[in-house]
Amino acid sequence: MAGRPRVVIVGAGIVGCALADELTERGWTDVTVLEQGPLFATGGSSSHAPGLVFQTTGNKTMTEFASYTARKYGELGCFDAVGGLEVATTPERLTELKRRHGWATAWGVETSLVSPEECVALHPLIAADKVLGGFHIPTDGLAKPVAAARAQAERAIARGATFVPDQQVTAVERSAGRVTGVTTRGGTFKADVVVSCAGMWGPLLGEMVDLTVPLVPMAHQYAKTTALASGRVGGPILRHQDADLYFRGHGDRLGIGAYGHDPMPIDPREIGDPRFTKSMPSERLFTPEDFDDSWAAAVDLLPVLAESKVDDGINGLFSFTTDGMPLLGEHPDLDGFWVAEAVWITHSAGVARAVAQWLVDGQPEQDLHSADLNRFEDVQLSPGYIRERSCRNFVEVYDILHPLQPMESPRPLRTSPFYERQQALGAVFLEGAGWERPHWYEANADLSEVAEVPARNEWASRFWSPIAGAEALVTRSRVALFDMTPLKRLEVTGPGALDFLQTMTTNNLARKPGAVTYTLLLGEDGGVRSDLTVARLADNRFQVGANGNLDLDWLGRHLPGDGSVQVRDITSGTCCIGLWGPLARELVEPISTVDTRLGYFKAQRAYVGHVPVTALRLSYVGELGWELYTTADLGRELWDTLWEAGQSHGVIAAGRGAFNSLRLEKGYRSWGTDMTTEHDPHEAGVGFAVRMDKGYFVGRDALAARTRTRKLACLTITDPHAVVLGNEPVHVDGAPVGYVTSAAYGYTTGVNIAYAWLPAELAEPGRAVEVEYFGERVAAVVAEEPLFDPKMTRLRS
Repeated sequence: MAGRPRVVIVGAGIVGCALADELTERGWTDVTVLEQGPLFATGGSSSHAPGLVFQTTGNKTMTEFASYTARKYGELGCFDAVGGLEVATTPERLTELKRRHGWATAWGVETSLVSPEECVALHPLIAADKVLGGFHIPTDGLAKPVAAARAQAERAIARGATFVPDQQVTAVERSAGRVTGVTTRGGTFKADVVVSCAGMWGPLLGEMVDLTVPLVPMAHQYAKTTALASGRVGGPILRHQDADLYFRGHGDRLGIGAYGHDPMPIDPREIGDPRFTKSMPSERLFTPEDFDDSWAAAVDLLPVLAESKVDDGINGLFSFTTDGMPLLGEHPDLDGFWVAEAVWITHSAGVARAVAQWLVDGQPEQDLHSADLNRFEDVQLSPGYIRERSCRNFVEVYDILHPLQPMESPRPLRTSPFYERQQALGAVFLEGAGWERPHWYEANADLSEVAEVPARNEWASRFWSPIAGAEALVTRSRVALFDMTPLKRLEVTGPGALDFLQTMTTNNLARKPGAVTYTLLLGEDGGVRSDLTVARLADNRFQVGANGNLDLDWLGRHLPGDGSVQVRDITSGTCCIGLWGPLARELVEPISTVDTRLGYFKAQRAYVGHVPVTALRLSYVGELGWELYTTADLGRELWDTLWEAGQSHGVIAAGRGAFNSLRLEKGYRSWGTDMTTEHDPHEAGVGFAVRMDKGYFVGRDALAARTRTRKLACLTITDPHAVVLGNEPVHVDGAPVGYVTSAAYGYTTGVNIAYAWLPAELAEPGRAVEVEYFGERVAAVVAEEPLFDPKMTRLRS
């Protein structure tokens, strides 16, 4: 945004204060922070939060948020780096701590796995015979939330910001599609930018601008004991995740936080106004009966508590979302209205820095796609869905979760027209973006290829079957049907469509109708926002294969104002079958008008049986074939026609387990996993999709100026049992140097495959590396890519 706009931040909790600090530090000094309660113990979650800052998660962005928060609050004198200790009382948790140690190493946080004796040395109240081991994070610690809020506010005020208490927002003013200010009980405050940092009141502010803010305030129990005979309680934050507990010291008392009780969701309207409540609105009366099991588990781990009791406690409110991630970004339909919600103390300063960069520079340094407000599909924004999934996230907050593990309810929501056919074939469904996605089919259990699939380690064998390997092998040898319906499809039309897409993407789309082009969306800094497959179906009509709602949002924000371009999401009204394998031509030729000799990356309108299709001659699995698109009403007929014709060719239905293996054998990237906004196209191995000589496109100049120091490399692991899953650290000469993105066993190539980000000088083929997997070092080597069919003979046959 040009110039120095007037900014109004709603909420003076720790996030609002941190954002005011970060904005004013960057020169945006016309900042007003409005708080409905007093300053700075405002009555929200910041006022009662125990202040834990723990850095380790399987999400790189969240870890970086927490690490910055710890550093910043330490510099402000509002952070006590007591460290963190997570203990295991079960073999499963001990294994999980090894995975967590790997995450921390991958994201640059120094940690160590410790023995039971070392656990007791770090936290002497622990019963040594109760723990099997632990995970120590020396730089974790305790923030002082109100003090941190005040300190950041004071710095912002010194630069020109204004903080105004007792200003409950009653309306958000807008004109011509953008915000102009907010109205409170005390008056109107003009603004070019409004940022909602209202925390658990965020959904109410969202309603004022017709925006669903998908969070649920949830009560969480926190109790303090009477004074302990041992005196002052020192040592690190202690987390006993097997019992859904954490502990911190309060002088000679111990604070105990518990997630073991049933969820206690609260409607934001019921929270109360801090001006009229005797206690903090975010604190509810403690319910001892809900704490009984937690107390028993606490005494079991820390026997000294048997001589104590609960002295006081609260059921404190804070925000949960449907996927456990924050809500950051700009309103899709109201320019200038921004959200920074569902942010815990742990991530507060990191989030504020990212949002400030986003506002001032146009894009944050970090990849925020997993926290973007606009990531959700419409079906994920119903009140019932938000409540049920948020409650489930509360229940699972300390659970050991597999990366493929789906929530069980509410399901099914989105199903392709092939769903009943897939059920009849014994499809095992997992979920993504609300879609039911087959991962393998039990009907294929009798395939002879199943015997060729090697076993894998216990963790990697969850949510997997050797049937998936057999499906991959059959795809390579015969032909298979893949349900590609869940992939986002957009239609871009209008007289300005070509010029618009040329400006927005990196490749040259000025080709004749019938051409299909792989291209990229870049951010203003030249990082990869997404990758797209664009089919030019007519002079002014394009079908765009996208990655999700964020692509639709990005394109929508850049539409010309003259109405010459329309972008429409056509996913729900259409469906797609990927027909791939060396026998695909023999299958489709007798039953269709498809020109089966049409070249690779070409599109045509045709009929398969009675079904009109858009046939794209391309493949994400590296085999001859087509993506066949039709309308949803004809989807079942398309499936049945192909299925019947394929019986003589040994056709099977294949799932995403096979799909992921096949695409990694070909080295095809997955946006959001292998590459994000943090990565340069050339570093990511997709520089071939960039045409610098075609003229201006978004991110072009920044891309030309970038320095490249890293590379996405293909690693191979010869041990078939050692299937890694992603986010593991990569070591060279005993030191961590990078991390794994995607991984799978290559059923055709006979090796485990892991793509990983490495320093460029270490990404040369032949380089020996090690991948840390659950505490063990697995030997790997950097390989030439693609591993399968490097000359593309099968795709172009």
